[in-house]
Amino acid sequence: MNDTGHAGGLRAVFLAERPLFLRLLVARLGNVDEAEEVLQDLWLRLDTAVGGPIADPAAYLYRMANNMAIDRRRRAARRLDRDTAWSDSRPGASEHPDAERLMIARDRLAQVEAVLARLPERVATAFRLYRFEELSQKAIAERMDISVSGVEKLLQRAYVRIHARRGSSGEDDGRAGRLTHEEDRCDGR
Repeated sequence: MNDTGHAGGLRAVFLAERPLFLRLLVARLGNVDEAEEVLQDLWLRLDTAVGGPIADPAAYLYRMANNMAIDRRRRAARRLDRDTAWSDSRPGASEHPDAERLMIARDRLAQVEAVLARLPERVATAFRLYRFEELSQKAIAERMDISVSGVEKLLQRAYVRIHARRGSSGEDDGRAGRLTHEEDRCDGR
C-alpha cells in the first residue's frame, strides 16, 4: 500500500471514529473546544503519519489523540505556571505606595541627604555604602581600609545625626553638621 492509500485509510478510520475520538478528548481535556482543536491537529498529522501498514488503525489513532491531549494539558500547565510566576513577581495594587506615602518617603530621603551632606566624608560614605549600595560592614571596612568596628562607629554616628534631625521636628539648629571635640577624635581628625 502506498503512502496515499495508508493516509487515506487512516482518514477513513478517523472519520468513522470521530464521535468516539471527540468523547475521549472531551473527557481528557474537559472542554469541547479544545477537543475539537486536537481533532483538527490530528487530522492534519495524518499527512505525516508512518508510511507502513498499521495492524489496528483505530487503536493507533486513539493513541495519537490521547498523546496529543496529554501534550496539550502539559503545555497548558506550563503556561499556567509561567503566567502565575510572572503575575506573582508583579507588585499588586496594595504594594504600590500611594501619593502621600511616596511624598513622605521622598521628604525623608531629602532630609537624610541633607544630614549626610553636613557629615564628615567618611561617615557619609560608610552610611551610603551600607544603606544605599547595601554592602556588608565587612566589605565597607575593606573598601575604606578600616576595621569592622570602625565601620560600626561611623554608621552609629550617622544614625545618631539622622535621628536627631528627625526628632527635632524637621528644623535644624545647626548642631547636626558640627562635630564635638570627642567626635573629632573618634573620626581620626
